Amino acid sequence: MANLSLKTPLTEEVVEKLKAGDSCLISGIIYTARDQAHKRLVEAIEKKEKLPFDLRGAVIYYVGPCPAKPGYPIGPCGPTTSERMDPYTPTLLAYGVKGLIGKGNRSKEVVEALKKNRGVYFAAIGGVAALLAKKVKSYKVIAYEDLGPEAVSEMEVEDFPVIVVNDIYGNDLYEEGVRRYAIRRG
Repeated sequence: MANLSLKTPLTEEVVEKLKAGDSCLISGIIYTARDQAHKRLVEAIEKKEKLPFDLRGAVIYYVGPCPAKPGYPIGPCGPTTSERMDPYTPTLLAYGVKGLIGKGNRSKEVVEALKKNRGVYFAAIGGVAALLAKKVKSYKVIAYEDLGPEAVSEMEVEDFPVIVVNDIYGNDLYEEGVRRYAIRRG
């Protein structure tokens, strides 16, 4: 398992090098979006409308940040449960998204879409939202402002810590962990 530094947008060559269990520090622009924003993005794709950002190579973080204190770009910003975005994720991957950040397992459909479209699912560590906020250099809402904390925003991050859970080869860190530490009886 490697410790890697990544720059966004992610390229095909970078994604090919990532393996489940790798620790990564992401720098560059990542986008935030949650349930309702995902629904709108997919509806916009289906209607062939212009999207609020270029999906090619993009990394989307599932987060609803808290308001910022004066002098800070963002408040605490921990990951939210990823499975709520599962119905929309295969479509976004098919249109070029390369990285997703959240917490928890993904559906079989998402895991297959990651393999097919060569994308990676990262886990951010839950419970350290205030520490993650220190990795955010700038933050601005870019679409669907009416959704409040679920709006689409652009965050510039530096050395944002994540772990690869699902890679393009079908490996799953959560399944591997259960197998590795399972107690064998009889």
